[in-house]
Amino acid sequence: MKKILIKCGGSVIDELSPSFFKSLRCLEEKGYQLIFVHGGGPDINKMLELNKIEPVFHNGLRKTTKETMEIVEMVLSGQTNRKLVGLLAENGFNPVGLNGSDGHSLQADFIDQENLGYVGEIVSVNKKTISMLFNENYLPVMTPIGITKDSTKLNINADYAAAAVASALEVDHCLFVTDVEGIMINGVMTSLLDETEVKKYIEEGEITGGMIPKVNSALSALEKGLDSVMIVSGKSQFFDGSNWNGTKIMRKEWILQ
Repeated sequence: MKKILIKCGGSVIDELSPSFFKSLRCLEEKGYQLIFVHGGGPDINKMLELNKIEPVFHNGLRKTTKETMEIVEMVLSGQTNRKLVGLLAENGFNPVGLNGSDGHSLQADFIDQENLGYVGEIVSVNKKTISMLFNENYLPVMTPIGITKDSTKLNINADYAAAAVASALEVDHCLFVTDVEGIMINGVMTSLLDETEVKKYIEEGEITGGMIPKVNSALSALEKGLDSVMIVSGKSQFFDGSNWNGTKIMRKEWILQ
């Protein structure tokens, strides 16, 4: 069975359009099984602010204290995941929310407990729970929450979580959903770039503003082992049953083959 992993940032979920869900239906009709991994940065930041929890940074990276981790899990599993699951259900899909820690699906370890706190990296993906959902024709919707061998829950970068799950499931496509259709170069959307070209266009000022973190996320996923990542829009139709609309970013060695 063909599989597609869709990584959806927390800021994009509220902007998903009927055309986006139409694309998902086209993919299902083509025989693809779908799985979502989502973030939740804006919702988490609002809740931290509401609880008057001051952010702590180490070398520019946010430290996840135990108190912050409790907020992260509460928001991701209790708010953002519920929101996305609800939207998918309203649009005719059969979603099931899944914490990355459930069934030890995202097995993780601390990156630097002393300086970064409860921030982790995925060491392995337990595919059993995901496969069970696939076998019953459910659409898994996962939070980027990892769990250690001693059952400590960790905050995982959603891009890295998506890359790890995509790699473990050997998906056919990995889509990063954004608020734009793709990468514009010289005023024209380009359908294919390699990682070297992306870095060059950033240096030359062709890729600017809010697109920089989006493409850096895609590059990070490639560094984690994916062959390609496609940037697509959550505001419009990115697949019509035969044609894709977006920008595919590939590792250079794959373009050269």
